[in-house]
Amino acid sequence: MAKPEHEFFPADKIGFTPCEGHVPQLTERILAADAVSGVATRMLRFEPGTDTTPNGVQAHDFWEEVYILEGSITDLRLGETFTAGMYACRPPGMEHGPWRSDDGCLTFEVRYRVQ
Repeated sequence: MAKPEHEFFPADKIGFTPCEGHVPQLTERILAADAVSGVATRMLRFEPGTDTTPNGVQAHDFWEEVYILEGSITDLRLGETFTAGMYACRPPGMEHGPWRSDDGCLTFEVRYRVQ
């Protein structure tokens, strides 16, 4: 299976929904997803004051590319803050987070598997 085909459309027609885990201030807008493999293209929103410590350190079994569109997030494990315009490319198994965002943050993410 693959992500569905979409021609250009206003992304804001898709609402933000709560992410899996224990942090209600962390929401996602799924732009395209493959329900079978779990890979997706999404926007991730951290409301101001979000702390993802309850979700712990994350590591996925897929590639993840992240671009920060707005705001900033701090990786509490690394003690580093990342801001708008910064980019990350994470291979499967790369640990990241937990995160805190004092002023809020919006990211664009693409998740995929390499065959």
